[in-house]
Amino acid sequence: MLRFLDLFNDTIGVLLFAAYLYQFFYTLYALVMHRRSRQKKAPAVNTPLHRFAAIICARNEEHVIGELISSLRAQDYPSELLDVYVLADNCTDGTASAAREAGATVFERFNQERVGKGFALDYLFKRIKSSFPDKHYDAYLVFDADNLVDHGFVRAMNATFSQGYDVLTSYRNSKNFGSSWVSACYSIWFLRESRFLNYPRMLLRTNCAISGTGFLVSSRIIEENGGWPYFLLTEDIEFSVCCALRGWRIGYCDEAMVYDEQPVSMRQSWRQRMRWSKGFYQVNARYALKLLGGCFTGKRRFSCYDMLMTIAPCMLLTLITVVVNLSIAASFLFQPQFLAMLMCAAALSYVLRALVYFYVMLFFYGLLTVMVEWRKIPAKALKKVLYLPLFPLFMFTYIPIGLAALFMRVQWKPIRHTSVENVKV
Repeated sequence: MLRFLDLFNDTIGVLLFAAYLYQFFYTLYALVMHRRSRQKKAPAVNTPLHRFAAIICARNEEHVIGELISSLRAQDYPSELLDVYVLADNCTDGTASAAREAGATVFERFNQERVGKGFALDYLFKRIKSSFPDKHYDAYLVFDADNLVDHGFVRAMNATFSQGYDVLTSYRNSKNFGSSWVSACYSIWFLRESRFLNYPRMLLRTNCAISGTGFLVSSRIIEENGGWPYFLLTEDIEFSVCCALRGWRIGYCDEAMVYDEQPVSMRQSWRQRMRWSKGFYQVNARYALKLLGGCFTGKRRFSCYDMLMTIAPCMLLTLITVVVNLSIAASFLFQPQFLAMLMCAAALSYVLRALVYFYVMLFFYGLLTVMVEWRKIPAKALKKVLYLPLFPLFMFTYIPIGLAALFMRVQWKPIRHTSVENVKV
């Protein structure tokens, strides 16, 4: 049995290491290329200016919606080429009025059955088309109501979009990094996603992945889809998977920065990440086999593999490994004392080593992210340092969240946003 336990643990470890080794390469490549690109780039010459519609789905966001619209109105981009639309979705506050006062074109929707961002986006795309049939947009910029965008966001996205991409994601920063250890850990994760996942993906010409907000989608894709037919709890990941399967190119614009508001309490975080975990299970159940096939026959084979690894339930696999070790140890409690002690020591030793390994690895990634992105993080230096050791613990909480999401019924619920943190945009 001891030999079986060692073989089981070693097999799981080797499989996970081999499956995600490419992300280690991503990290090294990003570090080298980011250092080389620190020299100021020459401005793009003769870049065509596209017509965009910025769209925002908001639910009870009257306190923050005006700031986002103001940052869009202040863009370094011709105002006649950028229209702003807001969907006040099932709102019970003054979101619609606040958005109109800020200068946006506002629609309202009241539907308690088709609840979620995917349904809201689909409704908004169709309302824009039916209400303004003479307006033709090259692409749509999708935001959450709590966002702020950098002054040059649209111009930077326009330059990258002109290179022929179907979809673009942007650099996702946080406007409330220093509000709590929870918001800081969220921020580190999204910064890592931008710098060490999407940035090297872009350079290596494989598909990036959108992350909920601050992304661009071409009008051609919306026309082909007849709207936005992505309704799972993580509609952004579902869309990213479909792009890989259908050969649509997702790029990344490192110069376009969007500031997002992160949850500040573990209660809010738990609820949000429960929805994310459930959504990942949904995407995995629906698309895993298609992605596996796309790894061998698709137009973008490595993109399919990358997305397959993204939706893989690794936290659940980690939990299963821990449970197997502890279960085997428990089964020997009534065996002869020496054998029981031997099995318990072997199982507990593996669990402890695994926890230490994951803590060190996550701390390293968090440290590396904060060091590389230090100047871009809008927080005091002390908080950047003090919150770092908590990042691995934050990630460990995905294990019970992933287990709970497997069995619990999860519905989409909005996160209340009230942050008015001042960041330079």
